[in-house]
Amino acid sequence: MIYTKTSEEIELMRESALSVSRTLALVAEHIGEGVTTGKLDKLAEEFILDNGGVPSFKGYHGFPATLCMSVNEEVVHGIPGDYVLKIGDVISVDCGVYKNGFHGDHAYSFKIGEVKPEISKLLRITKESLYKGIEAAKTGNRIGDIGFAVQNYVQKEGYSVVRELTGHGLGRDLHEDPSVPNYGKRGRGAKIIEGMVIAIEPMINMGKKAVRQLSDGWTIITADEMPSAHFEHDIAVINGKAEILSTFELLENVLKKRGMEIS
Repeated sequence: MIYTKTSEEIELMRESALSVSRTLALVAEHIGEGVTTGKLDKLAEEFILDNGGVPSFKGYHGFPATLCMSVNEEVVHGIPGDYVLKIGDVISVDCGVYKNGFHGDHAYSFKIGEVKPEISKLLRITKESLYKGIEAAKTGNRIGDIGFAVQNYVQKEGYSVVRELTGHGLGRDLHEDPSVPNYGKRGRGAKIIEGMVIAIEPMINMGKKAVRQLSDGWTIITADEMPSAHFEHDIAVINGKAEILSTFELLENVLKKRGMEIS
């Protein structure tokens, strides 16, 4: 069942999404060499609670943290803890905030210092593929058109698309219908309709598409242990086309001020 949103509900969801954006900007202020993922998670949780929200992920099916923090070969769902970030790492930071009765949920992959050129390119192409998917999220298209746009773009560069994990509908529940795969065929899947709100989130591997889960029951890594990248935006279909509710601008402005590379 796909639940479309009214214009009033979309504005509430925009605020939820921007709460995530502000949280990721706070992470950008503190992320860097020598910082533990656990410290960043604690800062994010305090910030969300202090600003009238509730962390969407903490306790969700038993997940123990506010942020999903996935380093290098970790694709998604990494658990923050004692890991100390080092130069050359890349880390996906995924965050959810429940506010005004709705969830916001988006993600960004950060570079820690100077990374290898081939990793920098992986992040750039993954981020660009997100916007290719967003462009396809318009009335008259179907969900498969989004996946096709992402898959076609990254595979031309020699990268692979994770199959087991997808984007999703978003609203009063963190995960709603429809699922939004990052692969697919044009003209297939659910119709994209006015008022639909979805999270589009390419998870792209430098190597092969296969993944496996670690013994913690959460962390997903690439089977070949090559790097992976992940970016996510929340979009609403308004007047027939996608409008992005979240933003990377806040966190990227912080990174620029700190003299750090944006992805």
